[in-house]
Amino acid sequence: MGRLISPTDLVLIDGKPFPIGDDIAKSFTEGDLIIGLSGGQLLHIPSAELQISYDAVTQSVEAFRQMKSTSAQQVTRFFEEFAKILRDDQVFAQIEAVNAADVVNAQERGRSTSRLLLTDSMRSDMIAALDTWAKTPHVDGSVMETVEHSGWSVSSVKAPLGVVAFIFEGRPNVFADATGVLRSGNSCVFRIGSDALATAQAIMDLAVRPALLASGLPTSAVMLVGSRSHASGWALFSDRRVSLAIARGSGKAVAQLGAVAQQHGITASLHGTGGAWMIVGELADAERFRSVVAHSLDRKVCNTLNVCCVVRSRAQELVPVFVDACHNAASKRKSHMFIHADAQALALIPSPRSGVTFTPLNHSELSTEWEWDNDPECSLVIVDDLQQAIELFNKNAPRFIVSVISDDANELHQVWLGADAPFVGNGMTRWVDGQFALNKPELGLSNWQSGRILGRGGILSGDSVFSLRYLVDQRDDDLHR
Repeated sequence: MGRLISPTDLVLIDGKPFPIGDDIAKSFTEGDLIIGLSGGQLLHIPSAELQISYDAVTQSVEAFRQMKSTSAQQVTRFFEEFAKILRDDQVFAQIEAVNAADVVNAQERGRSTSRLLLTDSMRSDMIAALDTWAKTPHVDGSVMETVEHSGWSVSSVKAPLGVVAFIFEGRPNVFADATGVLRSGNSCVFRIGSDALATAQAIMDLAVRPALLASGLPTSAVMLVGSRSHASGWALFSDRRVSLAIARGSGKAVAQLGAVAQQHGITASLHGTGGAWMIVGELADAERFRSVVAHSLDRKVCNTLNVCCVVRSRAQELVPVFVDACHNAASKRKSHMFIHADAQALALIPSPRSGVTFTPLNHSELSTEWEWDNDPECSLVIVDDLQQAIELFNKNAPRFIVSVISDDANELHQVWLGADAPFVGNGMTRWVDGQFALNKPELGLSNWQSGRILGRGGILSGDSVFSLRYLVDQRDDDLHR
C-alpha cells in the first residue's frame, strides 16, 4: 500500500505552508493526527495513542457526571482511605518495589532519578497532603457573594469545572497533589513521565482505586493514561472535552503541551520555567545572606536560587560570603558547585577552592535557568544599585520569584514596587510552594510568566479549580426591567 501522504504535502501554520517531511509521511497511517504549532513544528499522533487518550477522557467525562450526585463526605472518605493505605507498610512495600525497578531502569538509560525515587519523606508528604484534603471544606456549592436587591438577589456559587487533565514529570507524589481536584467536584486524567509509569500504575492499583471503591466515588474519577509515548500527552491535550490542561516538567516540553492545548481551545496552566532571583541590598546582614543562599540551593526545583545580584558597595565583603554559602550547599549534597559570575564578581572571588568551579558570565546569559541534578549551579552579578537589579530582573528573569536580602524595609519595598514578580520575600527562595507556604498541596505555580496575575494568586491548588455560576432568587413577582 502506498503512502497516505507525501513528504511535500503542506500544512498551513500561522498562514505559512510547511512541508510534512519524510519521517511523518513514512509513519503516517489512517486515523492518525498531525498538529501544527507556531514556528512550523509538526506533531504526529498515531491513532493508537489517540484511542488510548480518548478512552481515558470518555471515562473521566462519565465520572464527572456521576460526581454531581456524590456527597462531600464521600470525597472526604476517599482522601482518608487513600492516606490510610499509604500508611500500611505492607502495601507501601509493594509500591516501593515497583519504584525501585523504575529507578534502576531509568539509571540504565542515563536518566535523572532525583525526582523519581519514592523516599520516606515523599511518602510522608503524600500522606500529609491527603490529610489536608480530607480536612478541606468542600468547594461545590460554596457561596462566594450574594448581592441583595429589592425583591430579589443574585448569588455567585462555586461549582465544579469538569475534566482536569494533568501531564507531570516522573514524580510519584503527584497523585496526592492532583487528586485534590476531587475536592471541588472534578474528575482527573493523568499522564505521567515514562520513567515513573510503572510506579504510577502500582499506586493506582494498590491505593487510588481501592480508596475510590471504599468511598463510593466513581472508579474512573481518577484515570491514568497507560502509555509511555509523548504522543499520548499531545492527544490528551487536544481533546476538547478537557476543561483544564495542567502541565509540569521541563520548560520546552511544557511550552509545547501548552501550545497544543491552547490551539484546541483548552485553558492551560503551565509550570515549566523556573529559577529564582536574589537581590542583596546595601543593608544586608552577611550571616543572614550566607544562610538563605545555602537553603535556597538545597535541591533543583523551580524555586531554587538561579541568579544573585549584589550591590557594588557591599560586593567586596559579600561575594566571598556567597561563594562560601554555595560551597556549603554543595558539600551537604557531597557534590560540586558551579558559579557563573560576571567579570566584576570574578575579580572579587577569593583564591580557587576545592569543590567550586567558576565560569565567566555575560549579562546576556542571565535568562538561562541552570538545570542541574546533583551539582548546584547559580549565577552571580554585581550591580550598581537596587534599581539596576530590578531592571535586570524585569528584562531577564522569568518574572517568578525575587528575594531581597536587607535589614532595611525600604529596600524591600523598592523591589516590591518595581519588580514584576508575584512572589517576593526577604529570605530563602524555596518558600514558594503551596504545601509549605499555604498548607495546601499545589498542582503547580500557575501562569505567573507575565509577573502579574489576573484575579488570583499564582499557586494553583485542588480547591481553586472551580467555575462560578450565578443563582437568582426572585421574590417579587412583578420584577421587570
